Amino acid sequence: MAHTNKPGSAPPEQHKTRRYVFVLMENFTMLSFAGAVDALRIANRMVPDSYEWVLAGEGGDTISCSSGISYKLDMDLVEVLRDDTIILCGGTHVQEATTKRLLNWIRREARRGVVIGALCTAPYALARAGLLDGKRATIHWENQDSFTEEFEDVELTKSVFVVDGNRMTTAGGTSSIDLMLKIIASDLGEDVASMVADQQIYSSIRTDQDQQRLSIPTRIGVRHPKLSRVIQMMEVNVEEPISPSLLAKEVGMSTRQLERLFRRYLNRSPKRYYMEIRLQKARNLLMQTDMSVINVALACGFASPSHFSKCYRAHYDTTPYRERGAQAARPLS
Repeated sequence: MAHTNKPGSAPPEQHKTRRYVFVLMENFTMLSFAGAVDALRIANRMVPDSYEWVLAGEGGDTISCSSGISYKLDMDLVEVLRDDTIILCGGTHVQEATTKRLLNWIRREARRGVVIGALCTAPYALARAGLLDGKRATIHWENQDSFTEEFEDVELTKSVFVVDGNRMTTAGGTSSIDLMLKIIASDLGEDVASMVADQQIYSSIRTDQDQQRLSIPTRIGVRHPKLSRVIQMMEVNVEEPISPSLLAKEVGMSTRQLERLFRRYLNRSPKRYYMEIRLQKARNLLMQTDMSVINVALACGFASPSHFSKCYRAHYDTTPYRERGAQAARPLS
């Protein structure tokens, strides 16, 4: 059954009803999905019959989101109309949710010229299908490290959403609202998009130029330009860490001054802070990719697996091998 809102007469002829096929992947994130659907629902209040949508998924029966709530699906993974727009909705454990059947289906629909978008972690599925090769894309910041390692032919950005030709990707959370507001503005005009945003109490509409993560000063709670610059250099130089002395030199400080700066604002040494950044990336790679522990160690700037294991255990109270084993043993639902 198509879900549509019809509060009044049919829209003007130029507003052809557009249908969205939301493909709910196992453990999808409710917030991203709900934000997108509700933007379309509200747009229908402003310009009736502009949009309709159906829920699809493997089996065509029911599927659960990451918070455990089940949704009744309208259809299985069957051929859609050429004018439809497919929106893949991902969430936790996206690798397991990206099944062979789903990949074959989206490849087939892509060959037919159907526009395909992906919310939250679902860009992983598009990339696995080879549908983002040579294109710009985005994905939730927590999945960026593993995505970069696995899909070298995709130009990954940190934007809240990206539209590149007939592929659309978002970073998750409320970024699906921003994408839908852009689509609504294109279809129905900026005024309608603004009214939809007002209805959602969405006071700051983001564009594809906006970054998905908070700025470094906001994240660390400190507005110190030199400290922010050093942390930025750390975050982009994980595979080949820069020494504290060179970091200090880059911002015109002595190593001792840099030590004092980190101690004062972050209550840890630059070396310790850098190590935490590297270990966080290592944990993401262990849990989200099939990379060997040795390759994870090298990707995060550790010269040997033994040193990596020692540092990992000191920080997370488990070894990289046990972390990988626990991930493999985790149930799929």
